[in-house]
Amino acid sequence: MAAQLPILVVGAGLGGAAAALGLARKGFAVRLIEEAVELGVIGYGIQLGPNVFPMFRELGVEQAVLAKSHFPPDVLMLDALSGERVTRVHTGPAFKQRFGDPYVAIHRVDLHGCLLDACRALPNVEIMPATAFQSVEDKGDHVAMTTADGRVLTGSALIGADGLGSAVRKQLVGEEKTVPIGYVAHRTIVPMAMAPERVRHDDVILWGGPGFHIVQYPLRDKTLFNIVAVFRTENIHQRADEDAYRAILMKTYAGAHPAMHDMLAMMDLKRRWVIADRDPIRHWSCGRVTLLGDAAHPTLQSYAQGACMAIEDAVVLARCIELSKGDFVAAYRRYEQERVLRTARIVLDSRKLWEFYHLGGVARDARNQAEAEKTDDDMYRCVAWIYDGVKLPTEL
Repeated sequence: MAAQLPILVVGAGLGGAAAALGLARKGFAVRLIEEAVELGVIGYGIQLGPNVFPMFRELGVEQAVLAKSHFPPDVLMLDALSGERVTRVHTGPAFKQRFGDPYVAIHRVDLHGCLLDACRALPNVEIMPATAFQSVEDKGDHVAMTTADGRVLTGSALIGADGLGSAVRKQLVGEEKTVPIGYVAHRTIVPMAMAPERVRHDDVILWGGPGFHIVQYPLRDKTLFNIVAVFRTENIHQRADEDAYRAILMKTYAGAHPAMHDMLAMMDLKRRWVIADRDPIRHWSCGRVTLLGDAAHPTLQSYAQGACMAIEDAVVLARCIELSKGDFVAAYRRYEQERVLRTARIVLDSRKLWEFYHLGGVARDARNQAEAEKTDDDMYRCVAWIYDGVKLPTEL
């Protein structure tokens, strides 16, 4: 029966769309299921390391992604108080020669569009918006998913790609609390003409300070300027109006470099996001049901690898399913073996790097001195475990 049924992918974000595309390109029928009425993602920027580009080649979207990307000459960390450079990763020709692929910034909407357009071009992908997951039952030779409005969808297997608050994960793993770290974020995109003159416009820059940071970089042929302001607060769930949020920002960033105040002045404060992850787990599959991306291993943004890990998951999972010849339990077992330690290391090291970004006092001074002694090759070695990427399995 399973051979005649589609694979159900719950969640049509970046990871879900990549999984649907990867499976469909291997000849599987796929239903890409999304709770929202209209498919879309949060309309802000995203960074992609070179490890994800072999995945894009496997998915057939590399050139489409590159056409929408910005190629920064450097990824920099600046001291938020002094404005001095703390550390730098050159991301120009030497970087591409070392890792084989570029480092880019891209509008999340553009990346999502590349994946969805490729899905829509395939006859074996059915996209189902306005369809909310309620529960799934493993029938042994297939799965039956019940939607929030009472429909039952049958499939050969189910993949939960429904993000940090995953309903699929809740059923598989049980009720779990996320791990808030006491930080929140505001995100903004403005026309490049509004970008402050005293900041570099080509690079990806993180201004790191004691308990706060700002990330900035250009998008869409440098016509847009992406800003993310992140800071620690005692009440992460507080809801307030824009004036109250701005007062909090001004107090938090009072000692920050003037260029940061230029950027804060243009922030859209209608919404803020709580920063959280989850503790890594060894298993996120049960029978014919598995998880992918943030549903399986949500991480802090320290390495800018959340989307990259989800897309790696998608391609590895599609390969394992292809190799399994219908044995989804074996496919999911191998998929976990391939992904658990890499993603756990991303989660755990991201927590350490988060602390590194936000040091104050003498710890900040010691960090800055140590980083000043590192060469470009030192920096490449530090990130090689991520950017060298993964090898796809050739057998189960």
